[in-house]
Amino acid sequence: MNPMLKHIPLALTLLAACTLAQAKETDASKLDGPLTPMGSERAANSDGSIPAWTGGMKSGAAAVSANGNYADPFAGEKPLYVIDSSNLAQYKNVLSPGQQAMFVRFPAYRMRVFPSHRSVRMPQQYVDESRANLAKVSLADSGYGLTGYQYGVAFPQPTQALEVLWNHLTRYRGGSIHREFSSATVQGEGDFTVVTYDARNVMREKISDLPPDENALIFTRVATLSPSRYAGEVTLIHDPINQVVSPRAAWQYIPGQRRVRRAPTVAYDNSARYSYGQVVSDSVDGFNGAPDRYDWKLLGKQELLVGYNAFQLASKDVKYADLLKGNYLNPDLARYEKHRVWVIEATVKPGARHVYAKRRFYVDEDSWQIMASDIYDSRGELWRNYESHLTMLHDRELPMTAAEVTYDLISGRYAANYLTNEIQKPIETGFVSSLNEFTPAQLKRLGK
Repeated sequence: MNPMLKHIPLALTLLAACTLAQAKETDASKLDGPLTPMGSERAANSDGSIPAWTGGMKSGAAAVSANGNYADPFAGEKPLYVIDSSNLAQYKNVLSPGQQAMFVRFPAYRMRVFPSHRSVRMPQQYVDESRANLAKVSLADSGYGLTGYQYGVAFPQPTQALEVLWNHLTRYRGGSIHREFSSATVQGEGDFTVVTYDARNVMREKISDLPPDENALIFTRVATLSPSRYAGEVTLIHDPINQVVSPRAAWQYIPGQRRVRRAPTVAYDNSARYSYGQVVSDSVDGFNGAPDRYDWKLLGKQELLVGYNAFQLASKDVKYADLLKGNYLNPDLARYEKHRVWVIEATVKPGARHVYAKRRFYVDEDSWQIMASDIYDSRGELWRNYESHLTMLHDRELPMTAAEVTYDLISGRYAANYLTNEIQKPIETGFVSSLNEFTPAQLKRLGK
């Protein structure tokens, strides 16, 4: 154990003390008044550092090239300030314990903080369905499932931790997405190998032949493209709405074995493939899968500096070698803004097991994306810091993760995911699929 980190949990808990607002009773009329249609606070914060939401970023905000490269609509802005180890105490109230630990573990680490822009905008049909969910969707089976859900954000006015979590799980992701992206695990000295994938994710509303009462939320199919030693491996995942009635089902095709096998390890705290233990299965996308190994608590809301409007970080003019530096992403490419987040905490249940004994999640009020997470080990010590960097595909009305990063505060390694800087194909969204595209029989055909 690094002696610098031994007392971080207690020290940073004190540094991170903040005023957390209590969740309010649901009232549909508030979605046209103090709340936005997606349930976030419409008004600016008290000092105006978080602006009012005025509809989000409209299509045409900046140029979009044929290969899906989005020009930065805020390219002319300069940082309001830069946080480093010398002025950390001044900004402790808008940093999570995990973020503060980065400055302790890596003395040269810094964060560039820019003016905040509430860019998130979603299609009207999705907004309308989310509004309707206020009256018809409820938690089922101790919160591990939903009743009355078809699509849209499940709980525009959450009052419980699991409702906030389900908002993350049901947030708008284009309905369907087909894209290529890359991941890399970066060693302390900066060495890394890039793994590239072809991924297809389809939410239930975009499956043409899915029965309305089917216990299904999202279908995922990921094929590995490179490097050659991994190429041809394919993973298929069926995620249900109700995790009690039917747990996640997963299959994998490995070319060397030339057969499709069930993959029960694609869940919970099993290592995510190619991450070398740096990422566990249910920490991809901040959190995914079944929440049943944890007790969940809603702590409220706070203001936090998060990776936002990450157009520069996502630029296709940036090479992976320029982005993936030793110990952390290139701080000259990351953009942080102050936004309001919901704060929920998960603690492992008595008798259950998970390598992460406690996790605190910070969920963006506008997009419902998990933006940051403090991850603790079984000794109660802060182990890892997760961050998501959000961008806005304004021509598609789609908030999108430009990169997610899991920093190991002990080893100094980190894993980066969802990178598209060197991908020259634009993503496809909003297409309709059928169930036969997500069957185990398809995996061998798609593999090598």
